[in-house]
Amino acid sequence: MTLPADSRLDDLAARVERIVASAPVLDIHTHLYDPAFGPLLLWGIDDLLVYHYLVAEAFRQLREPYEDFWRLDKSAQADRVWDALFVRNSPVSESCRGVLTTLHRLGIDPRRHDLPSLRKWFAAWKTPDYVDRCLNLANLRGILMTNSPFDDEERPVWEGGFTRDTRFQAALRIDPLLVAWPDAAARLAQWGYVSSADLNQANFDGARRFLADWARKISARYVMVSLPPSFRYPDTSPTTRLIDEVVLPFCREHGLPFALMPGVKRAVNPALRLAGDGMGRSDLSALENLCSANPANRFLATVLSRENQHELCVVARKFRNLHIFGCWWFTNIPLVIDEMTRLRLELLGLSFTPQHSDARVLDQVIYKWDHNRRIIGSVLAEKYVDLARSGWWVTEDEIRRDVSALFGGAFESFCQS
Repeated sequence: MTLPADSRLDDLAARVERIVASAPVLDIHTHLYDPAFGPLLLWGIDDLLVYHYLVAEAFRQLREPYEDFWRLDKSAQADRVWDALFVRNSPVSESCRGVLTTLHRLGIDPRRHDLPSLRKWFAAWKTPDYVDRCLNLANLRGILMTNSPFDDEERPVWEGGFTRDTRFQAALRIDPLLVAWPDAAARLAQWGYVSSADLNQANFDGARRFLADWARKISARYVMVSLPPSFRYPDTSPTTRLIDEVVLPFCREHGLPFALMPGVKRAVNPALRLAGDGMGRSDLSALENLCSANPANRFLATVLSRENQHELCVVARKFRNLHIFGCWWFTNIPLVIDEMTRLRLELLGLSFTPQHSDARVLDQVIYKWDHNRRIIGSVLAEKYVDLARSGWWVTEDEIRRDVSALFGGAFESFCQS
């Protein structure tokens, strides 16, 4: 017996959502670390609560001076955030809900546990076992880290060598090189790569050698930088000259994509520390000009401002050497994720990566991918139902193929092209 049309459509939508819910993901941008980095890999209830999203939100409720909060140890800060956002107010924001989803998926009822008992529960775990637990719950097949050779805590671990966890892959972060060249040049001179901050050929060659050494050391999958909304290309700034003379030639020679993340305004409220960064609308003609002037380079991009998203899709339609990904930072909330995923599917088909976790705390991959899968599954189910109404019924194999592309496959194909 043939099912009524509406029943067949409902069955199709349910099948899509089940496939999305169970598909493994390559999380292509995080701020996590290989477990061998020890305390640099953050996890547990205190790190979840002092995540800068929640700290910024908590300060809207707290009346104490900023510095009084920062003088507290991590557990005391977590106590203040928990009291402000979960005890004295209902935790309706996405960041608060994320903590609750994480605890729920771990089998914990936060309404029946105080923070000391939650700390005791997390303290019973060994890091390798907890890493396995989180990645399994999130169903991640791999994680791309953010790795900066300019970070004085991170660099010695790479230099000392360690046994890699193959699930944790590297991305080479080079912000100081491009946005704070005089300071970066001083470090490069100390390490024997350049002789001065002069923008000359010898120093360009040295900076490329620096990138080559570190890309090889960490087995980088791509090179990345976050940029202010004021970024322009082309222009005569040191940033542009270093992109043209150092980064782009290096990326062409080594076959690595260059990822740009424009829109961040650093320290709009310095008293908030890491939580004090803001955002602004970017001029995406810079990205358009980069793609046009450098067809032999491949570019990855995600943009911080919601108002830039439509233009970003149009730029990607025009340049096949551009792959857009994720809903970054302030756009990483359900309302905007839903909107951006629909926009990208309708303009780009399947040739993008809809999401990355941007996780700074390991446990966050649990809630981020739980929430993201629900949104992406719902949007994708609607699109396949639209196809069916147009007479094109997708098979289960086709759905799995498409979901695999969206959950890391399209990124991997782009990187290898």
